[in-house]
Amino acid sequence: MKQDPKFVIIDVRRPDEYAGGHISDAINIDSAQISERLNSLDPDGTYLLCCQRGGRSAGAREVMEEAGFENVYEVKGGMSAWQAAGLPVVRG
Repeated sequence: MKQDPKFVIIDVRRPDEYAGGHISDAINIDSAQISERLNSLDPDGTYLLCCQRGGRSAGAREVMEEAGFENVYEVKGGMSAWQAAGLPVVRG
């Protein structure tokens, strides 16, 4: 995250999960809507995807890569791992 401070964090969980706790500055795009929202994202940008445990973010990463996005990464283990590591979470 420190290597590219201009990256965008996308939380691909449902809005209710996002509201329960997310990474600061993350935007919420439900994984079920990622294909529909790709046109609102810069294909040259750098993205960090997060879900609860890693399954949905992996699927969203594949969709983005198939659409030509090259700099897409995931939070390994998702929010579960993030919180277990004691990293900050924003609620609401």
